[in-house]
Amino acid sequence: MTAFEPQNPDYDAEVRRRFAQQPYNLALDARVEKVTPGRVELVMPARADLVQHNGYFHGGAIAGLADIAGGFAGWSLVAADQGMLTVEYKLNIVAPGLGDQLRAVGEVISRGRSIIVTRIDIFGHDGTRDVLCTTALQTLKIMRLPPELLVGAA
Repeated sequence: MTAFEPQNPDYDAEVRRRFAQQPYNLALDARVEKVTPGRVELVMPARADLVQHNGYFHGGAIAGLADIAGGFAGWSLVAADQGMLTVEYKLNIVAPGLGDQLRAVGEVISRGRSIIVTRIDIFGHDGTRDVLCTTALQTLKIMRLPPELLVGAA
């Protein structure tokens, strides 16, 4: 992976703060485990309302986690007055999402002036080892945040 330079020196705190502001992230009980420039790791615990009839994580929950992980990987690289908007993502579920939690790893693979492309891998756990259950590609548009969403806005 290419090394990326964040435009915001407080990228880690900004990613964690923005993550905590989004009700959908909190509704999934997802949490940020690790942030580095261009890479974010998230964990989402299993719950009865996130699994389907076979006991595996529901594809919708997996897709939501992928979108979040990729989006915040992109957010780790932009300026303090910028944010992300997903414009497209493609998801391949390659194995059932199993275990008591999923771990999502979002990584920036290309960063342009207005577009960021990420790859997201999501892992379940079979009791002895991590198992890749999903891989995705995502395209993000870098957007200027409205003044009311900037740090210190009244």
